[in-house]
Amino acid sequence: MYPKKFEELCSAFEKLPGVGSKTAQRYAFTMLDKDSEQIDMMVDALKGIRQIRRCKVCGFLSDEDYCPFCKDTSRDASTIMVVAYPQDVAAIEKTGSYKGLYHVLGGLISSSKGIYPEDINIEKLLERIEPSLREVIVAVSPTMEGEMTALYLDKILKDKGVLVTRLAHGLPMGASLDYADELTLIKAMDNRRKIQDE
Repeated sequence: MYPKKFEELCSAFEKLPGVGSKTAQRYAFTMLDKDSEQIDMMVDALKGIRQIRRCKVCGFLSDEDYCPFCKDTSRDASTIMVVAYPQDVAAIEKTGSYKGLYHVLGGLISSSKGIYPEDINIEKLLERIEPSLREVIVAVSPTMEGEMTALYLDKILKDKGVLVTRLAHGLPMGASLDYADELTLIKAMDNRRKIQDE
């Protein structure tokens, strides 16, 4: 019904996660309304993706061999925070509370999905374990896959002489107890701490 090039554009959009045929058509029609300059800008941005690669040290995104975090000598090299995906680094950085280094696994262990330790970026993490490293913070989601990954990392790092910690899980700020699920409440109980004196 539509011109071939329009159909090809719709097909391209449908390859994005969560985009069905109706959404793909809506995106394609939106592109038709853009002027040449805006379309050229988008085409250039898409072509630029080919220049993005994984940092040779930590696995974060970079347009060079090493990412800005690994090149930054002012960061605390005695601590490495292990995350599953590059977007997790961005979330942590937004807090402004962490000044150490990162390590991006590129996924989580999931036997049901056929993802095993050798399929994610664990070998490079082991190469980074040095006497100057004090702590590895495992900052992965509290899902089944996250728990499996955290336990595996704890097991293989235990004998390396480095402290392995995990981000605390529990109730988010402003949450009501009666809306929390059982697992969240259990984690909140397990991670309870003393109320500090003001």
